[in-house]
Amino acid sequence: MAEAYIVAAARTAGGRKGGRLAGWHPADLAASVLNALVDRSGAAPDQIEDVLMGCVGQAGEQAVNIGRNAVLASKLPESVPGTSIDRQCGSSQQALHFAAQAVMSGSMDIVIAAGVESMTRVPMGSPSILAAKAGLGTYKSPRMEERYPNIQFNQFTGAEMVAHKYDLSKEQLDEYAFQSHQRAIAATQAGKFKDEIIPLEITRADGTTDTHHIDEGIRFDATLDGIKGVKLINENGGRLTAATASQICDGASGVLVVNEKGLKQLGVQPLARIHHMTMRGGDPVIMLEAPLPATEYALKKAGMKIDDIDLFEVNEAFASIPTAWLKATGADPARLNVNGGAIALGHPLGGSGTKLMTTLIHALKQQNKRYGLQTMCEGGGMANVTIVERL
Repeated sequence: MAEAYIVAAARTAGGRKGGRLAGWHPADLAASVLNALVDRSGAAPDQIEDVLMGCVGQAGEQAVNIGRNAVLASKLPESVPGTSIDRQCGSSQQALHFAAQAVMSGSMDIVIAAGVESMTRVPMGSPSILAAKAGLGTYKSPRMEERYPNIQFNQFTGAEMVAHKYDLSKEQLDEYAFQSHQRAIAATQAGKFKDEIIPLEITRADGTTDTHHIDEGIRFDATLDGIKGVKLINENGGRLTAATASQICDGASGVLVVNEKGLKQLGVQPLARIHHMTMRGGDPVIMLEAPLPATEYALKKAGMKIDDIDLFEVNEAFASIPTAWLKATGADPARLNVNGGAIALGHPLGGSGTKLMTTLIHALKQQNKRYGLQTMCEGGGMANVTIVERL
C-alpha cells in the first residue's frame, strides 16, 4: 500500500465571535485556504483530485455542500469536486483521514483535506435549532434513548463529568487555561505561527482595511486571578467556567495530502508522513472522554509508547479534556499543546482538525522533533487519533 504524505499545511488566524473575520463568508474563508495550499505546494489547480471539507454547522451559509462551494469560490477549476464531512469537532481531522486513505489506496494521488467554521455567521447548533423550529423533530430516536436514557448533547455536562471522574479541581483547570494563554502569547510573540497563518484582508466598520494575521482570541493581558474570578457555568458543584472552555471562533485550515506518485507529480519534498490513524467511539453520555482510550488504542496498534511521541496536540474543548488525558496517559505535560490551544486560540469546530495538524507539523519542524500525535473529543462520544512523522 502507498504511503500518505502532507506537503502543505495552512490556516487562518482565528477570529472571535463578531470579530475580525465576521465579514468573511465561510465559503470564501475556506477558499482562501485552498488557494494557499495550491500556492505553497506549487501544484497546478487542476492537479487537485478532490477537496474534503470538515464542517459541523452545515446550515445557512455553510449548507448545500460547503466543500463544493469553497471550490467554486477558489482558484480551483470546476472539474475539482468537493464534499462536506461531519464528525463533529473532529470533522477536518476525519477529512485528513479520508484523504490519506484515498491516496494510500491509489484511487487518488493529490487530495486536499480542510475544514471551516464561521461560528459568527452560522451559530453553534444551527442545524438542530432550525430543524426544531421547522417541526422536524430531534436527532434522538426512541431506540437511541432506550439504549442511553441519559443521553444529551450538552458538552458542558460531559466536560464536568470528565472533571469529576478524574478528580480535577477548579484550581487545576484555571491554571491550565492560564497556561494556554501564556503559551499562545509566547508563540505569537516569537513568530512561531507566522509560517502557518494565511494573512487575510479585512474591512473595518469605518471602511478602512487591515490584515488579519494574529489569533484574535488570545488574551494578552490574561492573569491567573482574572481567570479564577470567572463565574462557574454550573454553580451547583461545577468546576468549569467560560475561561476554561474553548472560545467560539471563525476560521479555516487545510493540508494537502499526496502519495509517492503525487510527490513525483508535484516535485516537492513532504513535510510529514501519516504514520497511523485511529477512529474510536466511546460512551455518548460522558461523551468527551473518548480521546483517552483512543490514544491508548492507537499507540498499541502503532507499536509505540507514549514516550515515543515528541509533541502532542489535544484539543482544548474544555480544560478538563487535556488535563484528564495527561492523567490517563502519563504523557509529559511539557510536550502537550506547546503553543497554546483552543482556550486561547479558539475552536472553529469543523476547522479545528486540520488547524491542529498544521500547528503540530510546524512545531515539530521548529523543535526538530520526529513524531507528533493529535486527538480531540467529538460530539456523540468519538475521537480521532493521528500520528505523524516529520520528514
